[in-house]
Amino acid sequence: MTVETKLPVDQDYVSSYSKQLGEPEWLTALRTDAFDKVKDLSLPVADKTKITNWNFTQFQKHTVESDAFSSLSELPEEAKALVDLDNKDQSLYIQRNNTPAFLSLSNELKDNGVIFTDIFTAVKEHSELVQKYFMTEGVKTDEHKLTALHAALMNGGAFLYIPKNVELSQPIQAVYVHDNAEVAMFNHVLVVAEDNSSVTYVENYISTADVEDGVYNIVTEVLANNNAKVAYGAVDNLSSGITTYVNRRGVAARDARIEWALGLMNDGDTVSENVTNLMGDGSYGDTKTVVVGRGKQKQNFTTKVVHYGKNSEGYILKHGVMKDESSSIFNGIGKIEHGASKSNAEQESRVLMLSEKARGDANPILLIDEDDVTAGHAASVGRVDPLQLYYLMSRGIPQHEAERLVIHGFLAPVVKQLPIEGVKKQLVEVIERKVN
Repeated sequence: MTVETKLPVDQDYVSSYSKQLGEPEWLTALRTDAFDKVKDLSLPVADKTKITNWNFTQFQKHTVESDAFSSLSELPEEAKALVDLDNKDQSLYIQRNNTPAFLSLSNELKDNGVIFTDIFTAVKEHSELVQKYFMTEGVKTDEHKLTALHAALMNGGAFLYIPKNVELSQPIQAVYVHDNAEVAMFNHVLVVAEDNSSVTYVENYISTADVEDGVYNIVTEVLANNNAKVAYGAVDNLSSGITTYVNRRGVAARDARIEWALGLMNDGDTVSENVTNLMGDGSYGDTKTVVVGRGKQKQNFTTKVVHYGKNSEGYILKHGVMKDESSSIFNGIGKIEHGASKSNAEQESRVLMLSEKARGDANPILLIDEDDVTAGHAASVGRVDPLQLYYLMSRGIPQHEAERLVIHGFLAPVVKQLPIEGVKKQLVEVIERKVN
């Protein structure tokens, strides 16, 4: 059953927007076809969370004109804290609302033929390459209403392409700054790592505007071809007035590795899907997630690793802290398809609630269609141990500071294991701000 949704734009707008950007015919056709499907598709299934009344579709503006940054010194202070202001040889893309606002490419990228640019430039200058991978192997346009809407209204994002046999030693970073309260964001990130390549990509979403009823729709596709390695780090830190749908999808070929390090720190209602499809034999997927909820926000997180290839390995580790009246659902799914023999699916979810009105729910799920495999899961939901607080407070530590120490101690086992140092540092700083 679908619910008819009146959108603030129509198909003529979608078509004219694409043509205004000078996009190739294939993308204009994809946009209009996706928009035509929106009305007949349902919202995604968010287990144990009623999202039918959440605002995913109503917004004031689809695009705004924002000034670019001529130098990093012009960044807002919140964004300056996320980048290395003194590094003159870094690979950094900054987007301001839906405007490509700053791009710096390191000598390493230039020398190795790596493509790193905004999604609009990529579509025009590397059309056939983008067409090959854009919403074909990862996220599909017709999965549900929000993926179709995303395809139709995509208004920002980045494209990263690593050629065959290129192993990058320095991380690549993107910062998406949202400082206009009226504009909605439909951001698409496409990462393609060819055979025997490796890359570390880190992104930050940050909102500096006082938003009352904003919409964010984020889709990421990571495609790791044979023996490629992609380490993907993200810290999402959008404000309380933004309803966010985020879908991060990975596809790993033979002997490929995709490692996710995610700090999901939004203050608004959020639905997050993170799926890694281990298609090739010997493929590897690892997802580490840290969450802090506060206020009255509601969140639903689904992390899924699907094993298709033999001898594939999939790991899920999630720790979440719920404060005030916040509530979150943590769904962890390990699925081993028939034929994926010798595979291993492991997951662990832990949720800590800091108040009587906070709610957390951890749901570990194993779906096994093959006999010769290894699989396991662990989950726990609980409140702060009063003995821990009593011990700390008995040493003269105020209650608020004692709670802060307990939170850091609870999240530390995950934060310490994050493979990307930049994400780890940023995440600790965001956690500290949210705790205080």
